[in-house]
Amino acid sequence: MIPGKILVTGGCGYIGGHTIVDLVNNGFEVISVDDLSNGSLKMLEGVERILGQSIKNYKVDLTNLDDTQAIFIENPDIIGVIHFAAFKSVNESVQLPLKYYRNNLNSLINILQCAKDYQVANVVFSSSCSVYGNAQKLPVDELTPLAVAESPYAFTKQIGEVICNDFVKQNPSISISLLRYFNPVGAHPTSIIGELQDKPENLVPVITQTAIGKRPEMTVFGADYDTRDGSCVRDYIHVMDIANAHTKSLQYLIGDHNKEACEVFNLGSGNGVTVLELIAAFESISGRKLNYKIGPRRDGDVIAVYADNRKAQKHLAWQTKYDLIAMMETAWNWELKLQNDTQKELN
Repeated sequence: MIPGKILVTGGCGYIGGHTIVDLVNNGFEVISVDDLSNGSLKMLEGVERILGQSIKNYKVDLTNLDDTQAIFIENPDIIGVIHFAAFKSVNESVQLPLKYYRNNLNSLINILQCAKDYQVANVVFSSSCSVYGNAQKLPVDELTPLAVAESPYAFTKQIGEVICNDFVKQNPSISISLLRYFNPVGAHPTSIIGELQDKPENLVPVITQTAIGKRPEMTVFGADYDTRDGSCVRDYIHVMDIANAHTKSLQYLIGDHNKEACEVFNLGSGNGVTVLELIAAFESISGRKLNYKIGPRRDGDVIAVYADNRKAQKHLAWQTKYDLIAMMETAWNWELKLQNDTQKELN
């Protein structure tokens, strides 16, 4: 029996696509909305190959309320929304703040308006560990005070959480999970889907692209931070572990297990890994020496952040399944698969 229809916004993106796979594998029916400004139909095609079924995508800009409403009108049986759709480049947000405020906040407001108007009781909001800023104490837990946002992107996530909290106070029939996830990496174990970016800013695809020769070299931004080797510390977590947490969050809400109308969960491995340690882990699994240089610090980067994830483990019955080696192996296998596909096209 199908437990219900879920709308995944940003379903043609990296995390959205992997989450659709996990949702369907756990019995949900899924529809996607993605305007393809960052997402790709190649992701959706890969998702459909893994699942052996088609997934409908609406090519809609969620900042347009009329077009967003049309999706809910056409699908009156939606019981939950997972809202991924947002611009996410820290560096670009520093350069183009209005673009980020306009897109990330208006799309969230429209989704919440539709949840209210069309009686959708369960919403999962894709937040970010960037809301913690440069936290004074590590690891961060859900009660850690939020520091000043280091970028407009991070500020849109902080504001988004405030919007959600204010919204549920006036709409008690709707419950929201705020998932603050850390640094998603890796690819589906089949290597059929993974991160699709020609010029990624995320560290792991930059590493794999450098190793395979798409980039002549890569830069480590800053090696003079107050960390054990001078490079930034992050909490890397496999994309399929992140995907599964979204499924479990929906199940938690649908089952009325939530303790609050708007509840926060950290999604991280709980381990802080420096940039240089991540490079060393990649070199160990790939057998390739990475060509990198040390560069200056980058605007918007926090020094260190990693999660206390015990709340998600306890309340969502969620456990991470992939360690750092598996993260790097699946990321590298995905890069090798992309190269193989390119060579087949050329031949």
